Amino acid sequence: MSKQFNHRQSRWAALAAASAGAFLFLPAEALAHASDRGHVLLLPTNYYLAGGAFAVAASFLVLSLVPADALDRVWHGRLFLFRFADGARVAVSLLSFTLFVALIAAGFWGSRDPLSNPLPLTIWTLLWTGMTLAQGMFGNLWSWLNPWYGPWRIVTRLTRAGRWGEHMPSWLGYWPAFLFFFGFSWFELVYPAPDDPAKLAMAAGIYWLLSFVLMLVFGYESWSSRGEFLSVFFSMLARFSILERNESGKLSLCWPGAKLLDVEPLPLSGAAFLLLALSSVSFDGLMRTFFWFGLNGINPLELPGRTAMIGIGSMGIVTTFLLLALLFGVSILAGLSLAGGRLPFDRVAGLLVWSIVPIALAYHIAHYLTDVLVNGQYALVALSDPFSLGWDLFGTAHMPVTAGIAAGADAAWWLWNLQAALIVGGHILAVLVAHATASRLAPTMPQAVLLQVPLTVLMVAYTLFGLWLLATPTAG
Repeated sequence: MSKQFNHRQSRWAALAAASAGAFLFLPAEALAHASDRGHVLLLPTNYYLAGGAFAVAASFLVLSLVPADALDRVWHGRLFLFRFADGARVAVSLLSFTLFVALIAAGFWGSRDPLSNPLPLTIWTLLWTGMTLAQGMFGNLWSWLNPWYGPWRIVTRLTRAGRWGEHMPSWLGYWPAFLFFFGFSWFELVYPAPDDPAKLAMAAGIYWLLSFVLMLVFGYESWSSRGEFLSVFFSMLARFSILERNESGKLSLCWPGAKLLDVEPLPLSGAAFLLLALSSVSFDGLMRTFFWFGLNGINPLELPGRTAMIGIGSMGIVTTFLLLALLFGVSILAGLSLAGGRLPFDRVAGLLVWSIVPIALAYHIAHYLTDVLVNGQYALVALSDPFSLGWDLFGTAHMPVTAGIAAGADAAWWLWNLQAALIVGGHILAVLVAHATASRLAPTMPQAVLLQVPLTVLMVAYTLFGLWLLATPTAG
């Protein structure tokens, strides 16, 4: 680690402790399943911190002066594109299921190298990163591409299998999806070998089978909407996309985040799910910083390995979620107190938590950006020869992988600035969504502004930590 990195670490660790205090467990950016980071900022970090915080705070101040009806007219604007039906949905899902089976087979019988086996690269790079970006941009593609819908339609048609219950019990809420998402995050961030092809194939195969059985029990729509965590997560992100398709198949262009304005309040379990989605990415950033290792008495230059960190990692992922949930709850209570109204806490929290969606999407993309650029190339190579038998199915088996695409002075300039822009932009859009949502809740504009002030403070603090961690040395 260079002297410049050490200098920046000591300098900004002091700044973070003084300026953020209780927010120490709420960072947002680091790299997972990708090359280690080693970028030197081209401008002093305090310029980025001050600029990012100012942009988020200024957006709140400007929005507080805009009439609610004018904003509402803009947000609800739509540009019709075309119509398309669901006729090919089963076929697309069956193709996806076929690919999934092939990937599971490659996990068991293909290369043991995670950078040569297509299963880890597909799940961690193409699915967890690429599909997240696609959902946030183009809508709910996952409803067509998921590997359950086609097999479920065929089995229910052929067997006329009845369901044990018409729907999931309402008291379950989103807790099944929450628990599965927590297990997924723990496997990715804490488990010693998340990239091991055989172990990943076993975990993915068991999860597919369990979810399929539960879809037969409760019905596809019921389980997908509240139990299958990927479908729940992706459908929430799709509300941020610039494309909207209604029940009649009409596809329209809309503003980013506009679909979040017509949603119903999430129950406590749904709010917890969204907060977990953000906190898990935050912890993925925190667990690689020198601050985290120092907090746990570990020399970052002498890492003990993931096995020795299981207890610390498990505690960290739980603590990060609980702290974010606590801060979010306190910000809602403080907003209700400032607004002076008698609005129900569960309704206000259930609506304002939707403003987390653009933040979660922005952090996710910024966090895994290098992963897409580097490991995405490895994925193209591995998919052409999934079993390491010398195949070249797509003509990419011998494609050279350029890891330097995310290294060097030029790459550092555009990569860091793009990540910073994503984080700041995500928070500005979150403020916009929160403002529009508060306008729906409060009877007057002054009350709506007061209602969201504490949440805006939380967003500004989160922006500071996201930008600060972009410049923080990481290890492992």
